[in-house]
Amino acid sequence: MPGIDECLLEVMRLPGARGAAVVDWTSGLALGTVGDSPNGDHEAAAAETAEVARMAAEQPAFALPASDPSTSSKQGDVKGAAPPVEDVIVTTRAGYHILRFVETSFDSSVFLHLWLDRAEGNLALARIRLGEMAERLVLA
Repeated sequence: MPGIDECLLEVMRLPGARGAAVVDWTSGLALGTVGDSPNGDHEAAAAETAEVARMAAEQPAFALPASDPSTSSKQGDVKGAAPPVEDVIVTTRAGYHILRFVETSFDSSVFLHLWLDRAEGNLALARIRLGEMAERLVLA
């Protein structure tokens, strides 16, 4: 099971990958980064993408229905429960930003951020691979 650095290096092997980060969406801190940053500053990009992730994860419109058997008893408590959102995709003219939430046993406030070049990348493949990496990622 890969740690943060190994996971980020694996993400960068995806066609069209420009940069990647593992970010804590509650604090906005980058736990690890690799490659380029969309705005030239990995820490600022982490804080900005954390805002987007937090908004998506905490919105009642995206909450799982109460009748869904996979919902946690802590559904209303965002801290400690898996967010109801798997990933967020933001499309720009030049690229894609994929924010993939990582479920952990201790806290689900981490996501993988991949910045993908639109001309060279494959959005579907990147989303699938990010999901696989998020499942294997070990946070220690």
